[in-house]
Amino acid sequence: MLRNLPKSIFDIILSKDVRIILRQSLNPSLRIVILMILATGIAYPLLLVLIGDVTLPFQSNGSMLTLDGNTVGSKLIAQEFKSEKLFHIRPPSNSTSTVDPHITPENAYSQIPRISKATDLPESTLKTAIQFNIEKNKVSNVLVFAPTYVNVLEVNIELITGYPDVYHEFANRNLNGVN
Repeated sequence: MLRNLPKSIFDIILSKDVRIILRQSLNPSLRIVILMILATGIAYPLLLVLIGDVTLPFQSNGSMLTLDGNTVGSKLIAQEFKSEKLFHIRPPSNSTSTVDPHITPENAYSQIPRISKATDLPESTLKTAIQFNIEKNKVSNVLVFAPTYVNVLEVNIELITGYPDVYHEFANRNLNGVN
């Protein structure tokens, strides 16, 4: 009678009946897991990328802004500007991340005297550029949820394109005025 008992737990686990039961229950489960990985991990993200590229190409490609046909940066990521003729981003110590491309209107207005002195543009012109950018941002945010902010890259590009004689060193170059 003792001879018919299994010798160890491994004999029970590896018995033919147990292997058949495991195969019957695990095969469908593994198939479902693999199918879900393919569907939710590969097919769905690719579908969203395709829909984004077709319906919102500017946003899905990084909201890149151009100047004279050259890409100069993203509307969504801050860039540090060294020139006294351009608006500067807020110092990293005043920003929770160093990639925030926006400054407050007060910060922008405080830079007007420096830029006016460097460019000989009237302060009223620079103030108008800031106000135009604020209004444009409000409209793009459906007026309701629009915090007041100034996008530094957009304002700088508007100044460079609007006043090519003043900003001639930035033509066909990056926004720091160097090749």
